[in-house]
Amino acid sequence: MSNQATIGKDELAKQLRAIVGVANLVVDEETQKPYECDGLSVYCEMPLLVVLPETKEQVASVMRLCHEHRIPVVARGAGTGLCAGAMPNREGVLLSLAKLSRILDIDPVARIARVQPGVRNLAISEAAAGFGLYYAPDPSSQIACTIGGNVAENSGGVHCLKYGLTVHNILGFEMVTVEGEVLQVGGDGLDSAGYDLNALLIGSEGMLGVVTEISVKLLPKPQLAQALMVAFDDIEKAGNAVAAVIANGIIPAGLEMMDGHAIVAAEDFAKAGYPTEAKALLLCEVDGTVEEVEEHAERLEKIFLDQGAFLVRKSANEEERLLLWKGRKSAFPAVGRISPDYYCMDGTIPRSQLAHVLLEIERMSAEYGLRVANVFHAGDGNLHPLILFDANIPGELEKTEEFGGKILELSVDVGGSITGEHGVGKEKLRQMYKQFNDDELALFLAVKAAFDPQGLLNPGKGIPELRRCQEYRSIDLN
Repeated sequence: MSNQATIGKDELAKQLRAIVGVANLVVDEETQKPYECDGLSVYCEMPLLVVLPETKEQVASVMRLCHEHRIPVVARGAGTGLCAGAMPNREGVLLSLAKLSRILDIDPVARIARVQPGVRNLAISEAAAGFGLYYAPDPSSQIACTIGGNVAENSGGVHCLKYGLTVHNILGFEMVTVEGEVLQVGGDGLDSAGYDLNALLIGSEGMLGVVTEISVKLLPKPQLAQALMVAFDDIEKAGNAVAAVIANGIIPAGLEMMDGHAIVAAEDFAKAGYPTEAKALLLCEVDGTVEEVEEHAERLEKIFLDQGAFLVRKSANEEERLLLWKGRKSAFPAVGRISPDYYCMDGTIPRSQLAHVLLEIERMSAEYGLRVANVFHAGDGNLHPLILFDANIPGELEKTEEFGGKILELSVDVGGSITGEHGVGKEKLRQMYKQFNDDELALFLAVKAAFDPQGLLNPGKGIPELRRCQEYRSIDLN
């Protein structure tokens, strides 16, 4: 079946206005400009039209209209993604869910919040705080990112080591299909009959449907939380210390790592009290009852000292704990102050390979002549190397992209993955062939076709065409 649109832009705009109203349709290029990219601004494209529905019924109607006329649709949350997953399609509609931003219900007994996709991640915890509850996944962008975007990318955060990714904290959701049908996936129970569509659809990057309502788990706030700031004079020692913590049977609420470049930038930005002479810094948080926290903090301090830490400092109160985390969560914007541009990568590796991979990144950094600031979720091996570059220098962006690709391929070589929480989007299409063979990619494409036979939902993202992968392989073999 041909995917050629059967309607022109003017007529499409007319019919969309009838659905969402004049104020919720953006036609002119100047007003569309903020939608041309997500947080990965090296990939940009202008949409045909931007639509901002206010109800799920409007979403369904927009989807039915676009499906009828074979118009591509790219769903967008807050645009904080980092893989060009929400980059528009020049021949399609950019479907912004920003106006579906209501918290519909909080059930403190069942510990469930029912929210729309445009609700900010942090707003859920703020609304649940009065009941002594909170939503655990906390990406660094939680002040701005939306829960719908979190579902699309299966986002994590600094506390995902203990409490899991988005997929572990969503009970169910409502989804509009490419044909405009409304489906309920999962539910408020801990299990449901049939295939586990939650796990399939969470992290599918808007390629299988558009989420319009989400039921999230809420957790009781722990009695106490304490952060340990641990400094090392060697990045390899810090990597080995991470593996030692898990090997000793302790699962911290969070276990994060920063290297020297990131430490200096974060301290200059947040004034968190980080030792700027350190080559590597770990932030390790334990939570639970007072007795649990005290016991684990003592054991962790001994482990870190045994692994060669020259400083271990425990947060003395809640204010100090939050300040330590402020430095970590401010690391990305802080690094932006020390370089004209940076390229944030996202690979995941086995914890046992941390020291090896960090040393290899350091070697490649010297080879490419590009500085790297490492900021990442050390506990689950989710790397976020920030490659510092200047896009105004001819060829430097291309060199940076090549370097980033090598880091992702290294992640696969040591038994890891090309992504941990940012997704594949457009950015990592080439590296998909490194991680998956043709039969595996064909299976992904079959799943895509089952939900979206015409390929209208977020086209050109997530899964590369088999023909392109074969071309890449032939190039690599020569």
